[in-house]
Amino acid sequence: MTTQVAGKCALSLFVNGRNYEAVVESRQLLVHFLRENLHLTGTHIGCDTSQCGACTILVDGQAVKSCTMFAVQADGRAIVTIEGVSQAGLNFIQQAFVNNHALQCGYCTPGFVMAAHQIIDRYKNPTEEQIREQLDGNICRCTGYASIVRAIAEAAKLQAEHE
Repeated sequence: MTTQVAGKCALSLFVNGRNYEAVVESRQLLVHFLRENLHLTGTHIGCDTSQCGACTILVDGQAVKSCTMFAVQADGRAIVTIEGVSQAGLNFIQQAFVNNHALQCGYCTPGFVMAAHQIIDRYKNPTEEQIREQLDGNICRCTGYASIVRAIAEAAKLQAEHE
């Protein structure tokens, strides 16, 4: 339960498998809380207007652009950032991105990887059309989308093989 005193709020949340408690300004965006308070800098800030998807994380399993959410709105929620997707080495989605050369500068990659988690959860064997539709809110300025779409399709196959 969020407690507010003089524009500051106490919150408790579960990030990448760990509990955190903090007092934040009620207007602090979740992306800034993750980067500045928790030092989870893999969640990138690309636009601050929810246009690019570089700040995509999972909140209770749903892909969310963390620049569109206040930190206090995450009170009591389970969050996964790019740092939390794998405890040792690359996970299957990250490996598929490497295999398919689906990154160049890498700035957008964390957001795409997090969006891919939701796509694969939603569609066990996603079509190219479904992948492209679900990635509509993520922008890559370097590689184009063909390799990213191939990577997500491969990741879905890798996931299915391990289930």
